[in-house]
Amino acid sequence: MPVNNLLSIAAAGAALLAGGCTATTRNAPVEVTRYHIGTLSERTTVAIEPMTGAAQISPEFQMYADAVGTELERLGFVQSRSDMASGYIAAVSFTRVSRGAYREQPPVSIGLGGGGISGGRRGGGVGLGGGVSFGIGGKTREVYGSELAVQLRRRSDNSTVWEGRAVTESVSGKPGSDPRDQAARLANALFRDFPGESGITTTVK
Repeated sequence: MPVNNLLSIAAAGAALLAGGCTATTRNAPVEVTRYHIGTLSERTTVAIEPMTGAAQISPEFQMYADAVGTELERLGFVQSRSDMASGYIAAVSFTRVSRGAYREQPPVSIGLGGGGISGGRRGGGVGLGGGVSFGIGGKTREVYGSELAVQLRRRSDNSTVWEGRAVTESVSGKPGSDPRDQAARLANALFRDFPGESGITTTVK
């Protein structure tokens, strides 16, 4: 085969590989479901606490609490950081669990092809042919499922005026897979277009 054709094939293969890598590095969408009793136009102080039965305050909880606090402040709420009772309580729970692992396809494959050799005494000949291909690279990736749930309760009567849940997946070693990034992304999706459509599950990309 002419060298020019070989170069064309190699370039096309590289383009396909590049396209595949781009597709696999995109973040998975976030599925969001919310329920509420109205427009919630009142914006006052809010205290962020663990939801009943959720894990107690820990560095991981604080990471999700900070992400929720950032979104609530963007919406006009003021975080209560003193002993004074706040107008609202934002009860937060989260989970992040492994859903299994998979072996990533090697990004590069090399093929070794055999040629033919002939010759020898009295016209005799020996032919050698065949080919071998093998992959270079490839990693084991862990798939994680992450969920953030928030209840916004009125402190005066402990009634829930808004609640929501956001769920997504991430792959270890891929962009956006860091737990802190996941917490921020889940909180942003959960409070986008707050309060959102009640009882409707939407997909946020």
